[in-house]
Amino acid sequence: MTASDVAFVRARPRLVGIARRVLGSADDADDIVQEAWIRWQAGDRAEVRDPAAFLATTTTRLALNVGRSARVRHQTAFGAREADLVDLAADPQRDAERREALARALWTILERLSPAEGAVYVLREAFDYPHRRVARAVGCSEANARQLVTRARRHLAGEPRWTVDPAEHADLVEAFLAAARTGDLDRLEQRLVGATDARLAA
Repeated sequence: MTASDVAFVRARPRLVGIARRVLGSADDADDIVQEAWIRWQAGDRAEVRDPAAFLATTTTRLALNVGRSARVRHQTAFGAREADLVDLAADPQRDAERREALARALWTILERLSPAEGAVYVLREAFDYPHRRVARAVGCSEANARQLVTRARRHLAGEPRWTVDPAEHADLVEAFLAAARTGDLDRLEQRLVGATDARLAA
């Protein structure tokens, strides 16, 4: 373990505390600290005179940015929770509007996220899966699931990276709607994980 790694390990409990105070969520705090670790590894650590202060500042800024953008992020991705998107008691026009909003959100996910990123993002953000359950569904470690969620959030703010297959999009919309209506997430999980496996095999 390098000196910079040791510095991060020593600072980590404080960083988790900072992020948790800002965001009020243990899972979100862990995501922020993971992102701080990634930036710490990618940066020029030789120029940092006080690693603890640098890491605390980085974590605070990341947490504040996530806190400010949380509502915007949800609006960008889904606009509302899945229960609001699919209200069986809603009038037909409103239901159609919500379906259209969901379709746009899922199109954005398909064109900007890898299948693995899309899978963990939908399960985590739309259906509130804990990271452990996300990892189990996708077939990766919990740490990797957290990293994928962080990357997905970052990529959603970027430019499109893939061409969307309309048939794939339509199938995902139907699987999402079925899961939201019935609470049976098996088909949606299979659809998301199947897309990941297909991309890996390509």
